Amino acid sequence: MSVAFTKEESAETASETLLPDRPISPHPNLVTEAGLRALELQLQQARQAYEAAQGIEDVNERRRQAAVPLRDMRYFSARLRTAQLIPNPTSADTVAFGSTVTFSRGDGRVQTYRIVGEDEADPKTGSISFVSPVARSIMGKAVGDVVGSGDQELEIIAIA
Repeated sequence: MSVAFTKEESAETASETLLPDRPISPHPNLVTEAGLRALELQLQQARQAYEAAQGIEDVNERRRQAAVPLRDMRYFSARLRTAQLIPNPTSADTVAFGSTVTFSRGDGRVQTYRIVGEDEADPKTGSISFVSPVARSIMGKAVGDVVGSGDQELEIIAIA
């Protein structure tokens, strides 16, 4: 769209306010209870940031400040709309969505991760997405099972 038909001062300002949507995964949007609450909180925070931006008097600055919250509102609304709440596993016999799994790697490292939805996954804090290669390889496995080979070998030590 030509800037001539908008109130922006420049093409630069127009491009700053037209952010592309955040990509949405093609995988099912499985969430834990905590993941669902986190999505709701993120949507609420995006709405609050958008509302705060609406109070800015300068139209160009208002559009700049509202661009990210508006994009985030669209994203989190879509993620909440498609969220499929998965209850915590009732058994620790096999690895499932929501399980906390401890495994040893072929190089001797021992790691523990909880398998969660894509939006709540954060390996630094001990959670990985159910679509990650590690999670996909251990889903449905039991304590003592080994997957992979060589340095990529994982042996499941515990499931909680």
